[in-house]
Amino acid sequence: MSDQKYAERRSGLTDVVRLAVRAVVYISLGGFALVTITTVAGTLGPMLALDLCTPPVAAWWTVFTAVVVQGVPFLLLGALVSAAISVFVPERVFTRLLPRSPALAVPVAGAAGVVLPGCECASVPVAGSLMRRGVVPAAALAFLLSAPAINPVVLVATSLAFPGQPLMVVARLVASLVTAVAMGWLWARFGRKEWLRLPGAPTAGTGTSRAGSFVAGLQHDFLHAGGFLVVGSAAAATFDIAVPRSLLDVFTASAWVSVLLLALLAVVLCVCSEADAFVAASLSGFGPIAQLTFMVVGPMVDLKLFALQAGTFGRTFAIRFSSATWVVAVASSVLVGWWVL
Repeated sequence: MSDQKYAERRSGLTDVVRLAVRAVVYISLGGFALVTITTVAGTLGPMLALDLCTPPVAAWWTVFTAVVVQGVPFLLLGALVSAAISVFVPERVFTRLLPRSPALAVPVAGAAGVVLPGCECASVPVAGSLMRRGVVPAAALAFLLSAPAINPVVLVATSLAFPGQPLMVVARLVASLVTAVAMGWLWARFGRKEWLRLPGAPTAGTGTSRAGSFVAGLQHDFLHAGGFLVVGSAAAATFDIAVPRSLLDVFTASAWVSVLLLALLAVVLCVCSEADAFVAASLSGFGPIAQLTFMVVGPMVDLKLFALQAGTFGRTFAIRFSSATWVVAVASSVLVGWWVL
């Protein structure tokens, strides 16, 4: 009897080691392939475009590569967190941490966004994993919006981009949290189940260990969301070369028009939340409220995030949720900016 138990334990340990080695090999090969492709594409892409006498193509490729390279590490982070939540965190943890009432669970989940130092690429798979673990969609969506906007990395980057302006950091924190909580409450009140396609759990086969389920979940979330990241990045690069900068400068005279312009610009530029503060600070021709709007809208509504949401939760959800989020984010930025700045 003891020999049988020993054999079973040894077999289980062997399976775990085998899966761990396989995961390390996959991640190493995938990382090496990503670095190689990025290096070759970033080096040869613009050179090839210039050799073909097509500078717009070179500019498009440069912007596209920058957005993808900027988003992939955080997308991988989100896939890792999502797989870990799905496999290793029991469902009862979330039911104990979050209040049962959606009205109270939304602000708690929104404030919890401060613990994830990632961008919007990471928040989508994590939010999907939370829904699979029993978290009400309204709370998971509040976390999805707040995580890339109020985490410590973003706030520190904002303080460095706006030195001597601590109120800009405060305004960004407050406006982003207000937007996330407001959207969670709006979804809890007006959202419909048929609008939201709950993401299915990735299957790893019967009899698979936790390590195997983790690897399967990681592959599913990363590969599934990565394709939509590429689509959104291509759309952002197309806008960047199609709209001349001189046309944007025409709208800086009016404060209200400049706010709406930067709110739209944040959607199409797809700047990562860790870097958008520096882009906003470089737009010195615009007022502080317009700059704040750019930083609040960007992490919550942009082309690549829309593509990720559409691929994860369905196009019907993405259209309705992104449109409402954009309106609420602009309104929150204007009100908080007028009050704080």
